[in-house]
Amino acid sequence: MPVTFAICGCGSRGLEAYASYQKVHPERMQIVAGADCREGRLALLREWYGVAADKCFSSDEELLSQPKLADVMLIATQDRQHVPTALRALEKGYHVLLEKPISPDLGECLQLQRKAHETGRVVVVCHVLRYTPFYAALEDLVRRGEIGKLETMDAVEHVGYWHYAHSFVRGNWRRSDETSPMILAKSCHDMDIFRWLAGTKCLKVQSFGSLDHFRAEKAPAGAGERCLADCACREGCIYDAEKIYITGAHCGIRSGKTGWPNNVVTGGPPTEESLREALRTGPYGRCVYHCDNDVVDHQTVNMTFEGGIHATFTMTAFTERCCRTIKLTGTAGEIEGNLERNELLVRRFGQPEEVICLNDQKSEFAGHGGGDAGLAEQICNLIESGREDSLTGIDASVESHVMALAAEASRLRGGETIDLAAFSAQFSE
Repeated sequence: MPVTFAICGCGSRGLEAYASYQKVHPERMQIVAGADCREGRLALLREWYGVAADKCFSSDEELLSQPKLADVMLIATQDRQHVPTALRALEKGYHVLLEKPISPDLGECLQLQRKAHETGRVVVVCHVLRYTPFYAALEDLVRRGEIGKLETMDAVEHVGYWHYAHSFVRGNWRRSDETSPMILAKSCHDMDIFRWLAGTKCLKVQSFGSLDHFRAEKAPAGAGERCLADCACREGCIYDAEKIYITGAHCGIRSGKTGWPNNVVTGGPPTEESLREALRTGPYGRCVYHCDNDVVDHQTVNMTFEGGIHATFTMTAFTERCCRTIKLTGTAGEIEGNLERNELLVRRFGQPEEVICLNDQKSEFAGHGGGDAGLAEQICNLIESGREDSLTGIDASVESHVMALAAEASRLRGGETIDLAAFSAQFSE
């Protein structure tokens, strides 16, 4: 029998990233219910996954007022809605698959951790990078001692100028008071990977960063409020909405890009006509210099871990490609990796370089380098087996959230060094 799922939040992540596992393995996953305030998304839930109309609800509250409908509640709503919904789901008897971040409120993160232990239910957080062949191979090399004792880690998240403009200037994650700070919303994945590779606790963090470019005072002369309406700068503007969503190589519909982010702009399968209409009237057609965004466009974090391991991290909007790169050094060698190329370069001191290409490893769908599929597979395995030893369970995830939220506290305090034990203790009961 397949593991059954109910979905709270039928957006891009809930309905398309994780639920898509059912399309490949219907014998293992079955979506049986869902909730969303948008009727168009519920229509797709019925069309794509065969969910009965009487199991489609207009709110999380309505869904959770029903008798328990599934084994797992997949929660992929907005960041600040996660914990209240997850707490109710656990009380109702569901296991929980929770989109990251858990919450921008560390007190809420710790509350959910306690509730998971009290109920004995599985809570898996969607840190999908651990499930990719790339990071799994990297962790295995470190754990086997292929470069000796790990000493330093240096990683860069190349957000991509177009991705940043879509999600963090015009889109849902543009304001930290409505969602989460950038270091948590986008880069808690990276904090989680650092913690996993180190294999020891992070002790202290220090961070610097700012919103430098996407501000009204940086707008070129003649910039209008909307790209397709009153802007005199469109021809030379790399952030012009038409270039990004219609004609651009990265995600333009004329380049055949009909999935994310275009389906987010239109709320469903896009056409050029529906995209243009959405850009004329909706949030994604706004000038990037005249939005109400406040999250940083670049940030650095310094970290120290138990065992003398040190790490540096950079998140930047100002890149062509949307990818992650990493370099590890150890007492007997070094490793460089590029997630987009799915390639690791291993240099054991005094030996020829080894190139590990992971592109030949089959992935049923490409989300996050195969991590979306890997995560869906693991939650099914856990529920079928009755085990609780998730690779990204609530205990592991809370550690990365402490790191990210402490880094944001450091940034806001001008780069003050934050002791994580003391920082976390402020939020404990």
